[in-house]
Amino acid sequence: MDWQPDRYLLFGDERTRPAADLAARVQVENPKAAVDLGCGPGNSTEVLRRRWPGARVLGVDNSPEMIEAARAACPDGEWMLLGIEQWAPESRFDVVFSNAALQWVPDHGALVKRLFGCIAAGGALAFQIPSERFSLVRSFIHEIAQEPAWVARMARPLALLTMESPGFYYDRLAPSARSLDIWETEYQHVLESHQAIVDWISSTGLRPFLQALGTVDERGRFVEQLLERVRESYETRADGKVLYPFRRTFVIAYA
Repeated sequence: MDWQPDRYLLFGDERTRPAADLAARVQVENPKAAVDLGCGPGNSTEVLRRRWPGARVLGVDNSPEMIEAARAACPDGEWMLLGIEQWAPESRFDVVFSNAALQWVPDHGALVKRLFGCIAAGGALAFQIPSERFSLVRSFIHEIAQEPAWVARMARPLALLTMESPGFYYDRLAPSARSLDIWETEYQHVLESHQAIVDWISSTGLRPFLQALGTVDERGRFVEQLLERVRESYETRADGKVLYPFRRTFVIAYA
């Protein structure tokens, strides 16, 4: 998929906060090397630089647009254009970190075991992804996608994301990890309107569904149906704003 860094960063503060919360909880002192897998435009990579200013920090992403944006924001940074599935470092990292990216990679049982094998003794694998319990807006996307007008083209988008339960990650990592820290947080993002909720997800989870449609008109009708359901289901607060609940799963596994 082609990514649009500018649209992604419309909600940059909200998208970066989980990265900061995760990094702050990683108990690895003075790591020599850290990697940010699925670094996007580099906002989460900057969190790692601030958390561990003495470390070498590498940002990895499979989107040329995202890597270009990251390089523009931090020309002195170390960036690699590569998919998470293909990333196979020659030496181990003290921190292997990922902020809202692993959900785009299948087979999390094999994935988290492989990534854990890339950390040095005393290091940590730390990642966060959306909860496997769908938010309302994601449920709406799936409902619309399965309507007769669209369903024939929606097999891939419907199966694209992988999010497992906290217990799943515990069971896969506990046999190898020295200790595990797993939790969930539901953020209540304060957005300006119902349209902002649709704008948020249009730059991430909605994109594969829209790309499966053939025309601008079809995409417009799909988005309009989504916006109508969002307006009906997300309450407008007294000041005119809307709360967008977003639940995320956090995992830290120590070697």
